[in-house]
Amino acid sequence: MKIAVVVGNPKPASRTLRVAESLAGVIEKLVPGEQTEYQVIDLAEHSSRLFEWPEPTLAALNDAVAASDVLVVASPTYKATYTGLLKAFLDRYPSNGLAGVVAVPVMTGAAADHAMATEVNLRPLLVELGATVPSRGLYLVMNRIAELDQITADWGQANAATLVPAITGRLEAPRD
Repeated sequence: MKIAVVVGNPKPASRTLRVAESLAGVIEKLVPGEQTEYQVIDLAEHSSRLFEWPEPTLAALNDAVAASDVLVVASPTYKATYTGLLKAFLDRYPSNGLAGVVAVPVMTGAAADHAMATEVNLRPLLVELGATVPSRGLYLVMNRIAELDQITADWGQANAATLVPAITGRLEAPRD
């Protein structure tokens, strides 16, 4: 199973990255018996190249994400939505560029006021790109970061019934 983690926080090695990696670990445990390969993309490390065309490094990262089975996409909440950094990376895909990839939207924020941003803003973008988004996303209020392991474990338990069949279906599907 190939899991890609894409984080659109402008700060390298952010807490948002930590949340996304924790959730990816929970997802891996939901599908036992599969050897897992991880591709972690911290967009802060690539921000200077996001608007260069063509850009071979970013093209390779886009290809790796499109070839993944599971995609965890994470962003801090900026103006009630995801960051421009994340949007710039996802804009590099054509329509249906993530077709068949099982995606999980993740957002972090300072308050619960914007908790719906995951569902209202990030989910539709992933669906527009062709990703399958079978479960609810995760929104973590950052003052609860100390509870991260429990929160992501609870999320996995609550969403396993819809997420696991989508992932196993992707793993069993014939590849091009």
